[in-house]
Amino acid sequence: MSEQSVNDNYAGVWGQRIGFGRKSALLMIDFMRGYTTEGAPLFAPGVVSAVAESVDLLASAREHGVAVVHTNIRYHPGHFADGGIWVKKAPVMKDMVEGNPLAAFCPQVLPQDDEVVISKQYASAFFGSSLASMLHSQGIDTVVLAGCSTSGCIRATAVDAVQHGFRTIVVRECVGDRHPAPHEANLFDINSKYGDVVSKQEAIAHFKEQ
Repeated sequence: MSEQSVNDNYAGVWGQRIGFGRKSALLMIDFMRGYTTEGAPLFAPGVVSAVAESVDLLASAREHGVAVVHTNIRYHPGHFADGGIWVKKAPVMKDMVEGNPLAAFCPQVLPQDDEVVISKQYASAFFGSSLASMLHSQGIDTVVLAGCSTSGCIRATAVDAVQHGFRTIVVRECVGDRHPAPHEANLFDINSKYGDVVSKQEAIAHFKEQ
């Protein structure tokens, strides 16, 4: 087996920086209480810290006129037919129905009345939604991702974002998962192949330039 490190193995092949484009939007992905409520099946300690870190990121986007879009997950209660195979693979997602407190947004990062909320049924914010068309119509070429979970909806949204022609930026401190291993592995993979993983300060500095 090769003793070469993963960084050395990828060097010169993967990891090209794409950078920010001309106009950005901040996507706040699935910051719902199920991920931050201790004892809930979806509870993820990494999301607790990501929510806290995202408060000033969100405030900066609002202050500098950056478009903000929030997503949540919603299913039809009872039969969950709109969840298809995913809710069979991951029945824990059945908590995501209207009226369940675990499906409510985290209070620290609540959407404002003029901010679009996209309800989705699968991991990617782009799958089956009008998100790409809405962003393209506003001349937005860069999406900045915060939210959860890193290995699930963040990764899926990042992959779809680049496939829809967007520069994809993931803010390291503002995404989280239930365990550090998949969190770090997916940040490495996103940064290598689909977008740039940046610090919160770098993202805020970019918002100030918009």
